Amino acid sequence: MQYVEARGLQKACSDRAREGREHTRPTRTWWPRLLAALVLVATMLPASAQSIRVVTEDYPPYNFEKNGVVEGVSTAVVRAVLAEAGLDAQIQLMPWARAYELAQHADNVLIYSMARTSAREDMFKWVGQVAPSEWFLYSYRGREVPLKTLEDAKRYRIATVYQDVGEQYLLEKGFDRKRNLQSSNRYAHNYEKLKLGRVDLWIASSVLADYLAREAGSDPALQLKAELKLEEIGDNGLYMAFSLGTSDALVERCRQAFERLRRAGRLPRAGRGGS
Repeated sequence: MQYVEARGLQKACSDRAREGREHTRPTRTWWPRLLAALVLVATMLPASAQSIRVVTEDYPPYNFEKNGVVEGVSTAVVRAVLAEAGLDAQIQLMPWARAYELAQHADNVLIYSMARTSAREDMFKWVGQVAPSEWFLYSYRGREVPLKTLEDAKRYRIATVYQDVGEQYLLEKGFDRKRNLQSSNRYAHNYEKLKLGRVDLWIASSVLADYLAREAGSDPALQLKAELKLEEIGDNGLYMAFSLGTSDALVERCRQAFERLRRAGRLPRAGRGGS
């Protein structure tokens, strides 16, 4: 009798275990579906979840910090494009050389207020022009340096910003950093150098030159003389662009957002400048 009861108990336990396995078997089939759903949701998340990094320099009136917030005309364009594209990202101000280096070598980096030149064309994924651009070699009134050609400027000391488009342009044209160029990390330093006579010329965009002169308490019309216009720098204007390590889909998303705003006339505009 005990043997029969034991066999009955063993059979009941076996049946329950089998039922348990059969009950859990369908649950396992949900894992592939769940994984696929998670992947789908990830692709549909806002691009802010893709950790876009937006970098630029202190370049008033286009980009500058006020009360802890990055502002400026170019910044307004970038924010408008990102909002139109459904993106959100923090904007970081840093020296131009560092921002430029990040945009060349890191993934998902957006850099702006950058001049678009033939040398840079294949180094970035371009979104759109945020402002036109005009660049000049400036002298200080009372110490004018008449220039007929760029070659004439090789006899003089010129204030530049490290790795910005002005310095890159002069180096490409055969200028020497040790002999001709005095490089700084900040544009304001260069106006002071010119004013104090530490350099003979200053390469800068027209909007920046006017702005910095006024900030220093000077009248640009009375203090600065544009000796030579550098049309090769300014022709293509000032842009926002992504690093090459950014997905084409994300870049195209921003390009389309830019075009929608441009066609609707909703892009903030200003004068001429650029890095």
